[in-house]
Amino acid sequence: MMDNNTRHVLECLEEDARISHEEIATLTGLTIDKVDRIVKELEESGIIRKYKTVIDWDLAGDEYVYAIIELKVSLERSIGYQPLVERLYKFPEVRSVRLLSGQYDLSLTVSGKTMKEVAFFVAEKISTLEQVQHTTTHFVLKTYKEDGVILHEQDHVSRLPVTP
Repeated sequence: MMDNNTRHVLECLEEDARISHEEIATLTGLTIDKVDRIVKELEESGIIRKYKTVIDWDLAGDEYVYAIIELKVSLERSIGYQPLVERLYKFPEVRSVRLLSGQYDLSLTVSGKTMKEVAFFVAEKISTLEQVQHTTTHFVLKTYKEDGVILHEQDHVSRLPVTP
């Protein structure tokens, strides 16, 4: 069970990975030494897996194509999902792998430079796996919010009034 101090430190880091330990101490009322110890323990235990930056690649001028791939798979009873999942997440194109409830078993988020590149990846690397029975690909047309960060503020659209 996690104590409140640890939870508060994690929440600060989740909101802003660049926040200093001094700022966390101020926000939480902990000493800087205590924050240092908590963060070190969280890193060593694997609770903090990585520090991440959310980048708006469209704004940076280096666009990527993202797709969400839903997989229906067949499994051997004694093995489960783990061997297939490990194979899937080793592909550099795969950004995330999630186990789902419902009609599909797994969801992948993949990226590439073009729709064609992503389509060929799915056709040549994912669909050809023995356990994969069916795939459905959804290309992401626009991302409005990523990891809690709003990427595109609402555009102000001025419309002409409609009168009867």
